[in-house]
Amino acid sequence: MVSDRRTLLADAALDVLADEGIRGLTHRAVDRTAALPPGTTSAYFRTRAALLTGLVMRLVQLDQAELHTMGERLPPLRTAEDLVDGMVALTRRRLTGEGRRRSLARYACSIESVRDPELREILAPRENAGREAVRLFLAGQGVTDVENRTHTLLTCVDGLVFDRLVNGGDVPREALQGLVAAALR
Repeated sequence: MVSDRRTLLADAALDVLADEGIRGLTHRAVDRTAALPPGTTSAYFRTRAALLTGLVMRLVQLDQAELHTMGERLPPLRTAEDLVDGMVALTRRRLTGEGRRRSLARYACSIESVRDPELREILAPRENAGREAVRLFLAGQGVTDVENRTHTLLTCVDGLVFDRLVNGGDVPREALQGLVAAALR
């Protein structure tokens, strides 16, 4: 169990957001989900904006930890198929179980960040072992403009995950192969 009360509440807020959407995210709903007395969430996160900020900070922390771990576990990327295999694993994690719940919360927060520069700054893509593995692979393949190609490739994968969350199903391997091939051109 989480020992830090703010972290416990942020995790409960993630659950509420994944289950009920942005309209369902209230202090009372977080209290119920965390099985804490009414008023607990508002004592730690006084406003809805503070609650959203705490939730987004926790979401980024969880995502970064996952991407770091995945990047460290990746064998060296020697071929385009190695990169596709890694992306298949990432998209499956993002579409199932806890990863799906975080993806739903992440996209809801991304929409909210359109009107909230503080949230947008927290959600900005960060360096991690996974991103670095993609960058190093593309550079090793002689790709020019590695930074932009890495960003474009990962953004496209993110778009495929969003599409599958909305429409159901897995991201087809062939789609990921096409994206990798385009990045290598």
